[in-house]
Amino acid sequence: MMYRHVKQPFSVLVIVYTPERKVLLLERSDFCGFWQSVTGSIESGESFTDTAVRELHEETGLNASLDGVLTDLKHEVRYEIYPQWRHRYSPNTTHNIEHWFSFRVPQICSIALERREHNRYLWLPAINAAEKAFSPSNREAILSLFERVTDCD
Repeated sequence: MMYRHVKQPFSVLVIVYTPERKVLLLERSDFCGFWQSVTGSIESGESFTDTAVRELHEETGLNASLDGVLTDLKHEVRYEIYPQWRHRYSPNTTHNIEHWFSFRVPQICSIALERREHNRYLWLPAINAAEKAFSPSNREAILSLFERVTDCD
């Protein structure tokens, strides 16, 4: 599949969670069995926060201003882009910088999936969500989340 625009190698990861430490995971439409948190690449002129707000709404229907608390975790990781997705980037781009956010919702809620991106969703205890997430950086983000946020004790 060819994309009309070239993706920038900068993205966000947004971990959606409840005070009871349940974490939302989404199953990718293009790779069944690949579970992840909300993710997405920066678009031209966006900040990381703008991207997190946009992707959160596009992928879940959640409104960052109304439905919970968005927190910039002020952490980034550099990782190798999976070969099956490299065609979306400029030639010879092999790595991405991912900036982490969390989004605390008051309780488990229904999610309005963007069906072109995700088939289904699950709310799981954090440890189980980390085990199910296919990306090592996503697993790391989930496992370290409650060390990084203080509003869930």
